[in-house]
Amino acid sequence: MRAVVGDQLHVHSKHVDEAEKYAEILEVLGQDGEPPYKVRYTDGHEGIVFPGSDCVIEAPSPRQGD
Repeated sequence: MRAVVGDQLHVHSKHVDEAEKYAEILEVLGQDGEPPYKVRYTDGHEGIVFPGSDCVIEAPSPRQGD
């Protein structure tokens, strides 16, 4: 798994009634884009993440007007 600052971390839910989570990658702490990543979730909290198999890295969505 490789990421750059600004990518989105998409955490798939493990249970039917559990919401998926999204976070912006603020800092890549590993070498060559590898984990761990410092992220900010959509609810505002930040943390250090070692993504598991339930996660994917996505390029940021283009903003309208760009």
